[in-house]
Amino acid sequence: MRRTIEALEHTLAYSGKPHCSEKLPGSDMRKILVLAAFMLMAVAGCRHKPDEDRVREAVAASARAAEAGSPGGTVAALTGDFDGNQGVLDKRGLENLLRVIRLRGQSVHALVGPIDTERRGDRMVATFTVTLTAGTGVLPEQAGAWRVETGWRQEGGEWRCYTASWTKAI
Repeated sequence: MRRTIEALEHTLAYSGKPHCSEKLPGSDMRKILVLAAFMLMAVAGCRHKPDEDRVREAVAASARAAEAGSPGGTVAALTGDFDGNQGVLDKRGLENLLRVIRLRGQSVHALVGPIDTERRGDRMVATFTVTLTAGTGVLPEQAGAWRVETGWRQEGGEWRCYTASWTKAI
């Protein structure tokens, strides 16, 4: 056994590599730098996006889902008790409306304007304009622009839209 160790030590010494008991120059500094890098990544990972940005992203994701023909994706950010225009449309009704549009072979295009957000206690209000078109041909059969005001609350750590009201802008 001793000869095997001596042979390995000889091989390591011959190859120019340090013995396992020797320290590499600057190895402590490398360890400190690696540890510091991990700590910085951990701190950066703990940061959350501002609530306003999360609400804006949810609005944009709903618009993208509507254009992609995904009724479920369009209503994903809505709460189960969502109320649209004071009882005109609920979550299920909106999802079904989008299904009918898709079954008719129509497409929806949504152009969302800048989204303004305002914190009101533990809730958020997002206001924006949206231009919607729906149709099958080159020219849309239905088009219009609306001013939209939406109410948002947190559920399970996510911002969800619980109310929306809209009026024709043009």
